[in-house]
Amino acid sequence: MAWSIAQVARMSKVTSRTLRHYDDIGLLRPAWVGRNGYRYYERAQLLTLQRILIMRELGLGLDAIAEIIHDGRDPVEALRMHHAWLCDERDRFDRLASTVAHTIENLEGGEDVTTDATHWFDGFDPVQQERWQQEARERWGAEVVDAAAERVKDKPKDWWQREGSRWLAQLRAMVALIDAGKAPDDPDVLDAVDQHYQWICQFWAPNRESYKGLGELYAQDPRFRANYDRTDPRLAEFMRSAMIAYADARLA
Repeated sequence: MAWSIAQVARMSKVTSRTLRHYDDIGLLRPAWVGRNGYRYYERAQLLTLQRILIMRELGLGLDAIAEIIHDGRDPVEALRMHHAWLCDERDRFDRLASTVAHTIENLEGGEDVTTDATHWFDGFDPVQQERWQQEARERWGAEVVDAAAERVKDKPKDWWQREGSRWLAQLRAMVALIDAGKAPDDPDVLDAVDQHYQWICQFWAPNRESYKGLGELYAQDPRFRANYDRTDPRLAEFMRSAMIAYADARLA
């Protein structure tokens, strides 16, 4: 069975113009085009469109979606992955709702609301660390990740405590800038991001594109996002925008 572009637009609530754009950029090709020039879609294309819309809801850009769509993954496996993402998002919104409710309680009770970031250091067991390192190898390459691990493998416990304190200070400084109404590309914000960049450079030295990618990871990966949201619900998106602005302004 095939559906015209107008029928697909009505079913999916995606405009025909958007569907034509997806075709133009190679994201979603129709099954075939009639002699009249109309695009027609079959079941496989509808499933692909569903995946695209799910990932748009999750905040992914079209470039990232295209990589995932075209990776040749089995459709059922891909849908399982999207289902897991959606469950993570559901849990994230539950946490956000709890955070906001807790803040309201504090404000109504006259309590001082401070940035609690101790959760960043929960669950840092060796097995979890190795799993994250393997993911990082797949994302950025074994050479970069193993070199970073080599830099810090003999660092004493007090060094890690000191660097953890620096990280918490950076988070608190960023939240203070958000509270002050600063834009992500404000010079004060860029100076604060520079502290983060210098901190990261102890482990590896990202260039412009990889630093932007790190900002996207902070905002999109459910595990990073959860920690940022628990610190402040505004922080992940602000960090992403500020890191992109910093990379464009100060990195080669």
